[in-house]
Amino acid sequence: MTIRALFFDIGGVLLSNGWDREQRAVVAAQFGLDATDFNERHKLAVPELELGRMTLDEYLEQTVFCHPQTFTRDEFRAAMEAQSTPHEDALALARDLATRHRLYALNNEGRDLNDHRIRIYGLSDFLLAFFTSSTLELIKPNPAIYRAALTLGAVAPHEAVMIDDRAQNTEAARRVGLHAIRYENAAQLREELAALGVR
Repeated sequence: MTIRALFFDIGGVLLSNGWDREQRAVVAAQFGLDATDFNERHKLAVPELELGRMTLDEYLEQTVFCHPQTFTRDEFRAAMEAQSTPHEDALALARDLATRHRLYALNNEGRDLNDHRIRIYGLSDFLLAFFTSSTLELIKPNPAIYRAALTLGAVAPHEAVMIDDRAQNTEAARRVGLHAIRYENAAQLREELAALGVR
């Protein structure tokens, strides 16, 4: 068995989640938002954001600045961006693997936040391409996003590994024919990759 490509989720693997439940709760509390109202508005807007059909400014207009606020859009956006933190062990492992293997990102994220995270953490230094929901207009666990990534990466399913922290996403990848590893920590990932012949 020869593995020719590794597809990495970003949030929850290489970095903290960018704008998931925990991050939203921290920022909502910081700015004194009505959590129920904000979460209901988020639920309706986030699919459009992650599919690239809504900018971050448009998302904020619908979820936060639909009400008068005492803070600015820039202040809120800076607080959102500050929720991103590196998973140093996973980043070090990925950088090492990239010296011998082809690595790509395959993640769900809005374009603005994704671009910020790529730039701040130098992800383009070791990931060859970013197959992101907001670019492909497909969201994991839709099987079509895995097929699109395989096509764009010019690799067969059995030659690829999907690394993701969510069970639903790894299960979907396996159904398309990829190998898949549910990420827990860098040591576990290294061990499971080694079992697939990836060292």
